[in-house]
Amino acid sequence: MAMTRVLHTGDTHIGYQQYNSPDRRQDFLEAFRDVVDDAVADDVDAVIHAGDLFHDRRPGLVDLQGTVEILRTLADADIPFLAVVGNHEGKRDAQWLDLFADLGLATRLGAEPELVDDVAVYGLDFVPRSRRDDLEYEFAPVPEAADHAALVSHGLFEPFAHADWDTERLLTESTVEFDAVLLGDNHKPDTAELHDTWVTYCGSTERASASEREDRGYNLVDFTDDAVSISRRGLTETREFVFVDVDLEDGEGVDRVQERVREYDLEDAVVIVTIDGEGRPITPATVETAAIDRGALIARVNDRRELPDDDEELSVRFADPDAAVRDRVRELGLSDAALELDETVRNDELVDSNVRETVERRVREILEEDTAAFDPAPEREPDDEDVTTVADQLAHGDEDSAETTTPEDETSDESADTASLGDFA
Repeated sequence: MAMTRVLHTGDTHIGYQQYNSPDRRQDFLEAFRDVVDDAVADDVDAVIHAGDLFHDRRPGLVDLQGTVEILRTLADADIPFLAVVGNHEGKRDAQWLDLFADLGLATRLGAEPELVDDVAVYGLDFVPRSRRDDLEYEFAPVPEAADHAALVSHGLFEPFAHADWDTERLLTESTVEFDAVLLGDNHKPDTAELHDTWVTYCGSTERASASEREDRGYNLVDFTDDAVSISRRGLTETREFVFVDVDLEDGEGVDRVQERVREYDLEDAVVIVTIDGEGRPITPATVETAAIDRGALIARVNDRRELPDDDEELSVRFADPDAAVRDRVRELGLSDAALELDETVRNDELVDSNVRETVERRVREILEEDTAAFDPAPEREPDDEDVTTVADQLAHGDEDSAETTTPEDETSDESADTASLGDFA
């Protein structure tokens, strides 16, 4: 029985300096390397990437060099790398993926099929919500040599949580009947069947948010003569996250928190301490510093309790004062565009004399992309751990920014009457 096996990955977010840590930035690149090494070891027929290869539209040179090196590993093994553009990395003009294609290291998927043995693979880049109603799902016909068809895309698709993309409409209006839809954007892996089509998320390859507690990994998708099967494989070398949940009883305080933290091996780990209950107020920096003294790479305390009114003064976390500022900004209900501008103003790498020019240019770009970009954001909580989609909404935000909103910061053209796949390829 003939079988075509592809490795389905996505949301690698290369270049994300999480917690402002260079080590964490390297972790995201190394996770991608681990995926590619697995692909070579298993001799898969293709690696399919479902968007957000990079965390930012302007990845650093070191991140680009590392990515090229990893992609060359695939090319040397004659394993094609097929990908679409996600919302984090999308640019208004040429994409980084186009550069990799020019170098012979990647293929950017679109309305024309790419054959992987007997599987025709199509692509649909991330499309802003404002343009989806006019989107026509027109794809080139499936080649006669293909027994299966698969679509790769990036976005929050139904029937999964936090969805804003009508998958049923996509499947019913598409000019191609797909056997599988391979998705990126939701960092939680999941699979469902809709209209006799398998729809699946591969999840992210590194924890881009403290809410992503499950192990990271990717999908293996097997296309056989009469079936499609999807299996999950975990990554074993990702940075260890230690989650310490403490429910303080009345009268308990920092001593109890420290006692719980000491129960774990913290060496080189990211430590996330979450506090609930009725106990006394604590100083997060005390716990964070103690964890780092015991070998933790990074330590963060999330105190989820509602403190009495007389204690509701702004508490600066001296272990990371910028995090305290970001926490407060997120509570203001600003639009995603406003959050991005706030991050630009506070960017230590930006020379003061360039701030005004940079902000003015970015405002023009944002309004050209989406006239509603500065509309107020919906209600959201800084500690909402249910939302695990999207790494974050800030160019260099901390671990919680993914937990507040869904992506809507890409190119849009409100004057267009009808959008077609060619507009996004």
